[in-house]
Amino acid sequence: MTTATLFPDAPDITAEDYCVFGVATCFLRDEGEIQEIEIVEPIPSSALETLLKGVPTSYRVAFGKSVADFFNDQTLEIPSEFPANVRFCDDFTDRAIAAVRTYKRKPEAQQHIPLGTKKEDFNYSLERKRILNMENLVSTEDNVKQHSHTHKVL
Repeated sequence: MTTATLFPDAPDITAEDYCVFGVATCFLRDEGEIQEIEIVEPIPSSALETLLKGVPTSYRVAFGKSVADFFNDQTLEIPSEFPANVRFCDDFTDRAIAAVRTYKRKPEAQQHIPLGTKKEDFNYSLERKRILNMENLVSTEDNVKQHSHTHKVL
């Protein structure tokens, strides 16, 4: 029996594949004001292992889920156990595919948050705010002055 793939561009990903999805507190800047929002985003296995070591994070909770819990007949749906006010992160599908591959490559990482469970005891901190629509404006003052002999052959 063959399993139908959910994504034509990723035939190696099936509906039963495992991934961790986290709820993060982020911020949007709008005309000088900062608005707090919560987003749901896939967490790759290496990032999860870092979070489990107690690094401060904007993740409040993370769920061990199958891909089918989010992708239902080519439409995205947020499972009912997630907070009602969450939004999907940008590029959710592409990021989910990439994160799923990390758990396929390292299946022992699935033991940290088993399928169907959640973890809430992260080192949650908003000291360093994640601003999603931040623009980095570069000016000439940002240029580093180099020594006059830097590009000369001596």
